[in-house]
Formats: sequence, C-alpha cells, structure tokens
Amino acid sequence: MKVLSMIQPWASLFVLQEVKYETRSWKTNYRGSLAIHTSKKIDKAVCAHPAIRGLLGKHGYSVEDLPTGQIIGTCQLINCLKVVEKNSKSALLEDGRLVSGNDFFAGDYQEGGYVWVVEDMQMLDTFIPAKGQLGLWEYDL
Repeated sequence: MKVLSMIQPWASLFVLQEVKYETRSWKTNYRGSLAIHTSKKIDKAVCAHPAIRGLLGKHGYSVEDLPTGQIIGTCQLINCLKVVEKNSKSALLEDGRLVSGNDFFAGDYQEGGYVWVVEDMQMLDTFIPAKGQLGLWEYDL
C-alpha cells in the first residue's frame, strides 16, 4: 500500500477528519488506497495554537499523547488539484471549488501548490509502528 508521512498534529487532524484536504508542494498521479503515517516530528508551536488544541481536544488528544512513527489511518486518494488562486481567507482550486474555514486555516494553500482529495478516511483500531520516508512509499499492510 502507498503511504504518506505527515508531521503531527496535521496527520491526526487529517485522519480524524478535522481537515478535509492534505496540501503539498508536489503533484502525484497516483490514485487509490493510501495509508497515513505520523512522522516522529511534532510541530509543538502549531499544537500550542488555541484552535488546534481545541480540534485535538475534541478527540481526547494533546501534544503529549499524539502518536508518532506509526501508520494511523487509511483512505482513498481520488484526486490531486492545483491551487490557482489564494487570498487571506480562501483558496480556489482548479476544479472551481473554494476552500475556506478550518480546511484553509490548517493547510498550505500556496498558488501553484497541490491539494490531495481523499475519501473513506478510517482511523486504524491498532496503529502500526513504521519508519517513514519522504514522498509516497510502500508498506505491506
């Protein structure tokens, strides 16, 4: 299965579906099953933001107990869309959809960047320890 490593708290917020999209500076042509892996790194400054603390807290998480170095969820990657416009409150994607609210706040919507669109996000019942890698990588689940 293809796997994407993400820094915390972004990985958990994505798997918990508090964030609808994953933003990347690079495009992928891959479509299909995708596992989400948490890197060993936690962005503690981001975790200190009241809005992020609140989103994590809704699910019983804090910076102290975020999983790291583990595959925590799976989904289906269905599209990869280019960001064509951005202002201070929203971003316009190449298919015409407008991203705003929590999704905009929690992403890096730079013009020319990419938004990964997923469906069927599922948190695993048991997390799987794994060493992450850059880019998409393979893991035999």
